Amino acid sequence: MVEKVDVSARAASIEYAIRDVVVPAIELEKEGHEIIRLNIGDPLAYDGLPTPEHMVAAYKRALDSQDNGYGPSYGLPELRQAIAEGETRKGWPCSEDDVYVTHGVTEALQIIFAAFLEEGSKVLAPGPHYPPYMAYPQMYGATTVEYRLDPDDNWRIDLEDIASKMDDSVRLLVLINPNNPTGNVATPAEIDALIDIARDYPKCTIISDEIYDGLDFTGKMCSAASRSHSVPVIALNGVSKVYFAPGWRIGYMAWHDPEGRLSLVRDGVERLLRSRLCASTPAQHGYLAGITGDHGWLETHRARVKERLDYCMRRIGEIDGLECEAPGGAFYLFVRITGESAASDKQWVLDLLHQHHVLVVHGSGFSPQYGAGHFRMVCLPPIETLAEAFDRMESFLGV
Repeated sequence: MVEKVDVSARAASIEYAIRDVVVPAIELEKEGHEIIRLNIGDPLAYDGLPTPEHMVAAYKRALDSQDNGYGPSYGLPELRQAIAEGETRKGWPCSEDDVYVTHGVTEALQIIFAAFLEEGSKVLAPGPHYPPYMAYPQMYGATTVEYRLDPDDNWRIDLEDIASKMDDSVRLLVLINPNNPTGNVATPAEIDALIDIARDYPKCTIISDEIYDGLDFTGKMCSAASRSHSVPVIALNGVSKVYFAPGWRIGYMAWHDPEGRLSLVRDGVERLLRSRLCASTPAQHGYLAGITGDHGWLETHRARVKERLDYCMRRIGEIDGLECEAPGGAFYLFVRITGESAASDKQWVLDLLHQHHVLVVHGSGFSPQYGAGHFRMVCLPPIETLAEAFDRMESFLGV
């Protein structure tokens, strides 16, 4: 008998709920079933939300001119400068040197965690939250502690819960704004209060994940870095969501360090960035065109997303067994399953998939404690597709 090579504990323990539920869906598709996929935040998977043509053209020009070589490890200078100018317009003094371009926000997180965390460190992240905030810190001996978002108050940040869980081992305090998966948008007052809490812990840095900032429907979205005069803030953003080009895998981190606390950890980050060479050169040119070019197209995309979001809220409100707090931003709905069906949200999701061929993601995959009894869906498909999906949910629930 062949002896198998052991997998590392760190790899074996990784879970990613958004993609885990895809496995049975693929099997059903192989059997000939058509699945309505509402599981992943990829605008390009649906009609009517294309990547802007001028961005695609810039990407193509880079390819045609053979601009395919290794670029600077921290990103193309002209792109870093454009990002810095954009961050400065949000209300804080960002320079080109404060910006690092990465393979999407996910790589930025991996690099930040590698530079900040050691055995015994803690990350405080909202519950529910984007799964990598739970999965990756453990790879560096750290743990993620969830703070509560209030499910009965539009998923508002529970500041008292944050204060009760802060201690000297918390190295990173995470704000996802607008939030994935709940869609809540933090107000300036909430951000100020969060910064006030962090101010008492000099080893703590705030991560502000603002990848959905251009899809704010409340008018209250603001840059966390613009609110801080002492606490370090690392802003995360990129091309995936607001520029509708997730497959390009270009993101960035912008470092706001008013008191100069992060010089040592920034040196570590720069070492890590150099060791992995660079982000995609032609994709960076495409992103640059998006930042510096016309933004009129975004209003059309945003209106289309909002129309689909409003339709979803109306349909959910008409279905017994489902409830949903209205999202303030992004393109997700975090839907509460009411009644006995809420006992196992993952089984509910799998039953819906197998019986009616609609794929959503179980809420416990975003937080076993704070997400249980919910499911996440995207509002990105055309209304005709969403209508069919909700018709099937109604049948599933026996309405």
